[in-house]
Amino acid sequence: MGLNLDYTDGRTPIDEDEKEGLLIKTISTLGELDEFEQLNVEKAVEWTLKRKLDYKKILTEDFVKELHKRMFSDVWKWAGDFRTSNKNIGADKFQIGIMLKDLLDDCKYWIEHKTFSEDEIAVRFSHRIVCIHPFSNGNGRHSRLIADILVSNGLGKLHFTWGSKNLTKKGEARSKYLNALKEADGGDYKLLIEFARE
Repeated sequence: MGLNLDYTDGRTPIDEDEKEGLLIKTISTLGELDEFEQLNVEKAVEWTLKRKLDYKKILTEDFVKELHKRMFSDVWKWAGDFRTSNKNIGADKFQIGIMLKDLLDDCKYWIEHKTFSEDEIAVRFSHRIVCIHPFSNGNGRHSRLIADILVSNGLGKLHFTWGSKNLTKKGEARSKYLNALKEADGGDYKLLIEFARE
């Protein structure tokens, strides 16, 4: 059968060798893939709700990988592993670990020195981790969930709503989110913070 993926705006293509890591061989379309991934993501959200984590535990490479694994391990064999190929966006595959360590250290500094508001710290963290693009798939969803965990568990605020929409499907909410990400790429986080709280 094979996996036939028709990518929407802003989605990172999955390489052929990465497609071989698909655990559910009956999946053949992007819609089916999204459905199975969403079920797995919901299990990960339940797992996070049962934990009280401080920011020092959240801001570790082990937690970053474990969260991704919990979000996608029912669907992808390589869930929780850093990607081994370069993509159209993101850090070079050999720089992922280094750039992630820099981000984790930066975020701890922001928290400890109250450099930004709690919302801005979590949104900046989400934006930078998605720019690194550490995984083959699911980077956007992972970056939003880890920001939710950071802002609610680590920083004691309400979790984000991220526009209260499905951001994997093409539409107004996804366009607004991608536009806010582009503004953040230029150093202006205002739209992304507003979108996270919509």
